[in-house]
Amino acid sequence: MNKVRRKALSEIAAKLEELKDSLEEIQTEEEEYRDNIPENMQGSERYEQAEDAISNIEEAVGNLEDAIYNIEAATE
Repeated sequence: MNKVRRKALSEIAAKLEELKDSLEEIQTEEEEYRDNIPENMQGSERYEQAEDAISNIEEAVGNLEDAIYNIEAATE
């Protein structure tokens, strides 16, 4: 791989890393929201929606981590 394409891939990996960090911040906020739902409402639809959102964000973060890893591997 030439230097230009390697640099372009490195820039993409850096952007994906920034997006991953943003998702992790939102995940933390959603976890705090869920954790502050009163105990008597922990079986509610609101609680379940927060749980689902957290799970989906975790999956998205994992997918971005995989993409970053693969891009970095391609530049070696």
